[in-house]
Amino acid sequence: MWAENVETPQRQLVLENPPLKEAEKAVKGGVSRHRTVILAGECTVEYDGRASSKLGSGDRVALLKPDGSALVHRPRDYSPVNWQPSGSIFRTRLTEDGLAVRVYRRKENESMEIVFTSLSLVAVLDLVDAAEFNLYASEKDMQEAILFKPEILEEGFRPMTKEMPVDPGFIDIIGYDGESRLVVVEIKRVKASKDAVRQLKKYMDVMDLDESRPVRAILVAPELAKGADRLLKEYGYEFKLLTPQVCSDVLREKRNKPLTAFFR
Repeated sequence: MWAENVETPQRQLVLENPPLKEAEKAVKGGVSRHRTVILAGECTVEYDGRASSKLGSGDRVALLKPDGSALVHRPRDYSPVNWQPSGSIFRTRLTEDGLAVRVYRRKENESMEIVFTSLSLVAVLDLVDAAEFNLYASEKDMQEAILFKPEILEEGFRPMTKEMPVDPGFIDIIGYDGESRLVVVEIKRVKASKDAVRQLKKYMDVMDLDESRPVRAILVAPELAKGADRLLKEYGYEFKLLTPQVCSDVLREKRNKPLTAFFR
């Protein structure tokens, strides 16, 4: 029977070892109500479309989503063994072979049929997920964010070049601060260790330094590992806290700007 969730108005149904007739009713009800349906049990899978395939009997998990997508997972591997994209149509029926769930796309003339001979679990879930997905920035993205909005490093910073090749590698960013001092910037997207400080020192060692024209060395990262702050002070370098999350927000701002905003 349908079980009312006490904390929310969502309705959930979970059946353990259900008869196939009862499972058919639950799946049909879940699909018609645009709910997420999970089936676990012994099944076969046949696909017909761009090619043809048949997967013999085995214990698997099938996931039917409200957007019309469907995935079949084996007990191993993270990728589905078979799947259909969103926009598919579901048809559930009892046959002589078992409980058949057909997932098909009319326009592409493509179908996947899952036939369960037994089921250990059927779950019909009213899932709600309105959260925005944020893939936080890589080091390249953090570099791009600083180039687009230099003030996230510090006010008055003016980037001049990126990926400058030097003997030990590539300097992430070189620019000038508000007092026209040369600045060497090394970026890390995770906690910066003493190795990151030593890497920055290698870059500084090959710079053509003039005692009358000081050069600042800045390590940019979300945080410093133990001992890294002491080594920075020993070399006379600086640390600027900057997170991948902040850089992601800056890049989102850049993407949302109209092209005319970059015209002078």
